[in-house]
Amino acid sequence: MNRMMTILGISAFYHDSAAAIVQDGNVVAAAQEERFTRKKHDPAFPTNAVKYCLEYTGKTIDELDAIVFYDKPLLKFERLLETYYGFSPKGVSSFITAIPVWLKEKMFLKKLIKDELKEIQPFNKKKLKLLFPEHHLSHAASAFYPSPYEKAAVLTLDGVGEWATASICLGEGKDITMLKELQFPHSVGLLYSAFTYFLGFKVNSGEYKLMGLAPYGNPNSDRVQKFKEIIKTKLIKIHDDGSIWLDQQYFNYAVGLRMVYDKKWEELFGFPRRTSESEFEQQHSDLGLAIQEVTEEIIIKLAKHAKEITGADYLCMAGGVALNCVANGKLQNEGIFKDIFIQPAAGDAGGSLGAALTAYYTYFEQERNVAPNDAMSGSYLGPEFSDLDVEKVNRKYNAKATHFSDFNELTKEVAKYISEGNAIGWMQGRMEFGPRALGRRSILGDARNPEMQKKLNLKIKYRESFRPFAPSVLSEDVNEFFDYDGISPYMLLVHKVHPNIKHEVPANYHELPIREKLYVQRSSLPAITHIDFSGRIQTVHKKTNAEYWELINEFKKITGVGVVVNTSFNVRGEPIVCTPDDAYRCFMRTEMDYLVIGNFVYKKSAQPSWQDTDDWKEEFLLD
Repeated sequence: MNRMMTILGISAFYHDSAAAIVQDGNVVAAAQEERFTRKKHDPAFPTNAVKYCLEYTGKTIDELDAIVFYDKPLLKFERLLETYYGFSPKGVSSFITAIPVWLKEKMFLKKLIKDELKEIQPFNKKKLKLLFPEHHLSHAASAFYPSPYEKAAVLTLDGVGEWATASICLGEGKDITMLKELQFPHSVGLLYSAFTYFLGFKVNSGEYKLMGLAPYGNPNSDRVQKFKEIIKTKLIKIHDDGSIWLDQQYFNYAVGLRMVYDKKWEELFGFPRRTSESEFEQQHSDLGLAIQEVTEEIIIKLAKHAKEITGADYLCMAGGVALNCVANGKLQNEGIFKDIFIQPAAGDAGGSLGAALTAYYTYFEQERNVAPNDAMSGSYLGPEFSDLDVEKVNRKYNAKATHFSDFNELTKEVAKYISEGNAIGWMQGRMEFGPRALGRRSILGDARNPEMQKKLNLKIKYRESFRPFAPSVLSEDVNEFFDYDGISPYMLLVHKVHPNIKHEVPANYHELPIREKLYVQRSSLPAITHIDFSGRIQTVHKKTNAEYWELINEFKKITGVGVVVNTSFNVRGEPIVCTPDDAYRCFMRTEMDYLVIGNFVYKKSAQPSWQDTDDWKEEFLLD
C-alpha cells in the first residue's frame, strides 16, 4: 500500500494566521488561529491551528512530507528596502521602526518557524522540509486546485504580497502559470483599504463594513458621480486591462504608518476623515458607493482581460478583495465566464491551504483529480466537539439544557422557536474555515420578521445598525426568493431579491436619511433584504450540511419559507466561536433567546444568572 502524502501549510505574521493540512491532495483540516486564541485577526504563529491539524490527521511533525509557508519573506524584505529607498527621505521613522523587526523575525523565518514548531512537539530538524512559494501563487492555488474546473483563469487580488498586488494566472490540470502581475504600490486592495480608513473603519477588518455602507449612498445623486470623477482623475488611473496606477502623493501606506494623507483627502472630498464610532452622514455613504462602484469597474476589466489572455470558460478567485461579494455578484451577472469559483477563505488565512496545495502539485508534481462540485467540503474543516465536551461545559457553568436523542425532534422544536421571533445560537459539527459562518457557528432568526435585523444588530451583535444580514436559503428554493438560479454555498455572492417578494418603496426612498431608509419594508423578507434590494446569499445543500438543511426545511414546513437569517456566532470584535465554552459564554453575554449545541438546547430564561454581562466589551477590541 502506498504511503499517504501529508503536507502542512502555514500563513502567519501579517493578519489572519492559519494552518491547513492536505493528504494526497485532499483538504482534510484547516483553521484560523484567532478561533483558538480569541484574538480577532491574530497574526501570531498559528500554534493552536497547527496542533489541531496534526491531531486531526494523527500525524507528527516528523511524518509530514513538507511544511509550506505562504510567501517568500526575502522578496518581501527586498520590496520594503526598495520602497523606502525610492521614497526617501520620506518614511524614515517608519523605516527605523520596521527594519529591526524584519531583521529579528522575518529575515530569520526558517529559524523562527522551527523554534515555534519545537514548542508544539520535538522533531528531527534535519529531516524537516520547509518550502516558501510566492504569496500570490499561494492565493491562486487555494482557488484553482479545490475548484471543480480542469482549466480556468485565476484572478488574485489583495493589498500586497511580496511585490504583487494582483495577478492573472492560467490553471490547467495540475499546473498554474502566472501570466500577469500588478505590482506595489499600485493595488486595488490598498485603494479600498484607504477608503476604509478614511470612512472611519479599521483597515484589514472593516472593509466589509464599507461594502455594507455603500448601498446607503444615493445612486441618483450628483455627489456620487462627482466623487467617482475625483477618484478616477486625482487618485488613480484605470487602464483598459484593469491595471491601475495610484498617485502616491495622496497615499501614505508605502512608507508611513497611516493609509492616506488626511488633509489632502479632506481637500479632495470636502469633509474630514470620519472618526470611529461617530454618526454616519450621507456624504460618507455616497463616498462609500463611489469607491465600491470604481472597485467593481476595475474587477470587471481585470476579469475581461483574464478571459482574453487565457481563453478559459471558468474563473477562480482569491485574495482579500475576492471577499467583496457585491463585486462578485456584479461580475457574475456580466456573463464573462460560464461560472466562477471563489475560495471561501479568500484572505491570508486561505494562503495556508494554497501553500500546501502548491507544494503537492508543483513541488511534488502529483496528478490532480478534479472534484465534481468543489473540494472544500462546504468549508467545514475546523474542530468539532462531542456530547461529552458539551456536558463538561454544562457542569462548569451549572447550565440547564434539554438533550434530544432524536435530532429530527430537535430541528422541529428549534424551527418553531425561530418562527416565533426568537434569536438562536446554533453550533453543530466542524467549524467553518474562512470569515463566514455557514450554519455550523451561526446565530439564526426569522427573515420575515421586520424587527429581526434591529434585534440582532443592537441586542446580540452590539454593532452598527446599518449592517445587513445574510439569508441562508435551501439550495432548491433559491430562485423563488432571489433573482439568481445558481449555487452560492460560501456566502460570497450578492444578488437582488426576486421581484415577486419586493415591496413598493416611497418615491423619495433614495433621498431619505440613513436611519429612515433602514426601516422601510423593502420585501417580504425584510431582515435579509439590504437597502438596495439585494442579499448576500448562502445556498444550503443537504449533502454538505444535512443538519442545517433539515432545520431550514422544518422552518419551511411551518412558514412556507425556506429562508432564515444567518449571522456569525460572536459579538462585535470577537472571533467566531469555536468551542462549546465559547458558545455558552457568548449566549449568556447577549440577548439571544435559545442556544443549540449538538443535541443540547438551552433556554435563556432557564439559565443561572450570569455575572459578567458586559465584560466582553473589555475583552474584545471593537473592530
